[in-house]
Amino acid sequence: MTRIHELPAYRIAALVRSRELSPVEIAEHFLDRIRRLDDRYGAYVTVTEELALDQARNAEKRVVNDTPDDLPPLLGVPVPIKDLDTVAGVRVTFGSRVYSDHVAPRDSAMVSRLRDAGAVFLGKTNTPEFGSTCHTENGVAPPSRNPWDTDLSPGGSSGGAAAAVAAGLAPVAQASDGGGSVRIPASVCGLFGLKPTRGRISLGPDRADFHGLSTAGPITRSVLDAALMLDAMECHLPGDLHTAPPPPGGGTFVDHARREPGRLRVARYRDTGATGIGVHPDVVAAHEDTTRLLLELGHEVEEIDNPGETVFGGSYLEDFQYLWAAIASASPVDPARESELTPINRWLRERARRTTVPELMAATARLQHGTRALLAATSGFDAVLSPTLARPAVPIGHFTSGGPEEEFRLMTEFTPFTSLYNVTGQPSVSVPLHWSSEGLPIGSMLTGRMGGEGTLLSLSAQLERARPWAHRVPPGWTD
Repeated sequence: MTRIHELPAYRIAALVRSRELSPVEIAEHFLDRIRRLDDRYGAYVTVTEELALDQARNAEKRVVNDTPDDLPPLLGVPVPIKDLDTVAGVRVTFGSRVYSDHVAPRDSAMVSRLRDAGAVFLGKTNTPEFGSTCHTENGVAPPSRNPWDTDLSPGGSSGGAAAAVAAGLAPVAQASDGGGSVRIPASVCGLFGLKPTRGRISLGPDRADFHGLSTAGPITRSVLDAALMLDAMECHLPGDLHTAPPPPGGGTFVDHARREPGRLRVARYRDTGATGIGVHPDVVAAHEDTTRLLLELGHEVEEIDNPGETVFGGSYLEDFQYLWAAIASASPVDPARESELTPINRWLRERARRTTVPELMAATARLQHGTRALLAATSGFDAVLSPTLARPAVPIGHFTSGGPEEEFRLMTEFTPFTSLYNVTGQPSVSVPLHWSSEGLPIGSMLTGRMGGEGTLLSLSAQLERARPWAHRVPPGWTD
C-alpha cells in the first residue's frame, strides 16, 4: 500500500481536492517522520508543528466548504522553507549563530505566494551560514546529511531542503540558488532541481537583488512537481531590478511539463576550461549516457567548447569571486559579533573589505560583457548540456578541514559548472538520470534560453518518462 510520503506533490494535491486524503492526515504523517527520522539527516533547523497543523486544519475546512475549482493549487501540500527565507513569526537563522534567536516579522513575497497557494509549512530547512557554501555545515545545527549515505554531504546551500525531500520528510521543498545551491544538492541527492530565470521570483521585500545571482527555486522528486511549485512561487514586486519574460507560448509551467518538447537542438560540453579541474570518471559516464539518451529521443546534439571559457577569456573565476565575497559581506552583522561567524564568512568579508570599488565594478562589467557574448554564442541552441558537478557526493567535513582559502578552492573544484548560469541568469536544471556503481546519484545539467523554463520542463519530463527515477529511493525510505 502506497504511503503518503511516497506520493508526488501533484498527486497529494489531487487527492486533497477530491476529498480522498485529509490535509491534517498528510501533515501529521510528515511531522511524524520528521520526529522519528530527522536526527539521521539534519534536514530541519526549526519544525513548525503548530503552524503546519493550523494550516492543515484550515485547508481541510476549505476542502469541505469550497468548490474544487476555487481551491488553490497546493492546498494541503507540505512545503518546507529554506532558512534563508522568512516566514512571519517563525525563527530565521540564515544558518548563523549571530541570528540564532531572530524571528521574522513577515513573509518574503515568495513565501506569501506559497501560503496563498495553500502550502502547509512544515518548518525551516538547514542551510550554511548566509548560503555561502556548497555544503550544509554551520554553527546553528548539526550538519545536513545525504540520505543515500549519511557519511556524505547533501551539498548546499539547499542541503537541508534536498535531504528532506530525498528522505521522505517532505514531498517537495522550496530552495534557492546563488551559485548552484538548488542544482548541487539535487545532483548528489538524486532529485530534480530547477533554478529559474533571473527575475522570475522576487527576492523582496527584504532581500536586495545585488548582482542578480540568486533566485528561489524548487527541489522535487518529479518534473511535474517542480512545474507546480514554479507556478506557485513566481512573483514580482515593484522595484525589482529584473523581470523574467513570460513562458513562450503562454500557459502555465505545468502545461509545459505536460507537453512534448519536439525535436530540440542541444549543445554539450564537459571540460572545465583553463581551470584545469578534473571531472570524475563517473560524471563523464553520466554525461555520455545523457547524450545518448537525448540522441535516442530524436534530439540533435552538438559538441561545443566550454562557453564560459570561450567568452570570459579566463577571467571568470576571479571575477565571480569578487561578487561572491561582496554578497557575503552584505549580510548585516554587529562588528562585535563578527568573530562568531564561520571561518569562510570571516574570510569572504575580509576579502570584500580589501576589494576597491573600481575593482568590483570592473569585475561586474567583465561578467556582463561575457554574459552578452555567451547568450549570443548559444542563441542557436534550445538547451546546453553539461555535468552538474565535477564529482559525486563527498564526505561531511570534506571542505572544512584546511582553512577558509582551502575551503573555497575545494568548493570551486566541486562546482565548476553551476555558477556560470547564475551570472548569465539563464534557467538551469539538474536531472537525476544516473547512479554510480557505488549507488550514488549523479545529475546532468541542462540550461535553457532566458525565460526558457517551459522548454527545460518539457525536455526534462520527456527524459523522466524515458528513464524513470522515482522508484530509486535511499535507505531509510520505508522506515
